[in-house]
Amino acid sequence: MAKLTKAQREWRPGMPKKRRSTKVMFASTVLLLEAFVAFFGTLVVFGLRRGEVAPGIILGVGITLSVVLVLACAVLSKPWGMYVGWGLQLLLILTGFAEPTMFIVGVLFAICWWYGVRTGMRIDREVAQRDREQAEWDASHRDEAGPETP
Repeated sequence: MAKLTKAQREWRPGMPKKRRSTKVMFASTVLLLEAFVAFFGTLVVFGLRRGEVAPGIILGVGITLSVVLVLACAVLSKPWGMYVGWGLQLLLILTGFAEPTMFIVGVLFAICWWYGVRTGMRIDREVAQRDREQAEWDASHRDEAGPETP
């Protein structure tokens, strides 16, 4: 039998499901898209600059950047996770020194990151407000509820 996660072990019937942050989902999406771009950008630099820079360095740095972008998704829910994401945005922009087009791509992804984080925070606030209002309504109307029908 598979090992249960902490959340699965602590779950009891009737417990509300913990909501996943929209901000984290949006930020993860941007980082995963950046990982694909970094990988394919690595192949472009490998093809264009193979004679100028050692192929091992090009592939090593590019693939490492792609892997780090994917792994960063795991820490976005931590308090310092968004700072890691901003650092990776800067790093992606700096890849423009290897391939100048990446300056434009990096800035566009940084804008996507900013918009995703900002919009995700707004949506998370609205969802939390709605949950509070729903809980208040449920508490004030608990006595009015009739017998449950199947």
